[in-house]
Amino acid sequence: MTQVQKLWPLLTATHHYDKSISTRGRGHGVQIEAPILAFLIETKQGRVLFDVGCDYNKLTDPALRARWYDPVEFPMGPPQMSEGQRLEAHLAKLGLTCKDIDMVFLSHLHFDHAGGLCDVCGAEVHVHEDELHAAREPADDAYFADDFAGNVRWRLQQDEYDLLPGLRAINTPGHTAGHMSLMIELPTGAPVILTGDAADLTENLDDEIAPGLCWRDREDMALDSIRKLKRIAAETGAELWPNHDMAFWRTLKRFPEYHQ
Repeated sequence: MTQVQKLWPLLTATHHYDKSISTRGRGHGVQIEAPILAFLIETKQGRVLFDVGCDYNKLTDPALRARWYDPVEFPMGPPQMSEGQRLEAHLAKLGLTCKDIDMVFLSHLHFDHAGGLCDVCGAEVHVHEDELHAAREPADDAYFADDFAGNVRWRLQQDEYDLLPGLRAINTPGHTAGHMSLMIELPTGAPVILTGDAADLTENLDDEIAPGLCWRDREDMALDSIRKLKRIAAETGAELWPNHDMAFWRTLKRFPEYHQ
């Protein structure tokens, strides 16, 4: 029986970029607005965060912003993130602090998914072992080295596993070497699969389009993961929640409302 009690979608920032970053081989020249999401999961055994958004300091400190979002080195540009979108601000509305987070599950280690680790230091952090290796190379320029260079309580994974009853890690490599998605069994209604960047947009799922960025150009691996997620959803009745789709985000409950 599931240990999950509540699921809060958290809007931690927004980003504007060329759509081809999300849809491989299509969308060039089309600018989209994308949400940068994290998800707070309350369970009978503690609180879990799926992804942690960006590092607020890199966006607000002029020297750090110039270093990490240099327009030549990083043409994608910086996201837009307000003080009220920080993890600590969301948690404060629930009477919580970052110290109340027991576990972090990272889909992958790109800057918009792992940057907020600096705010939840002390929590156990689950990530795929291949992902940490790729991030430390780094395999691409969306890895910001100091996001994950601190004293992190890593729980490195390889195989699919249950974090606890009702939370199932799913290996979905392709966008990155060790990308993982998360299946959540809610107390009522259909299960939810947080796709992470295995599927930025509903379009990635519907049309089976790989993300624009694929680890070592392994488009085949990314497509296999999309088809795997669709197969699991068909077998279990789960809903697939894409990660950077603004239209889809607007269908979800607004914090502090929650899904259960």
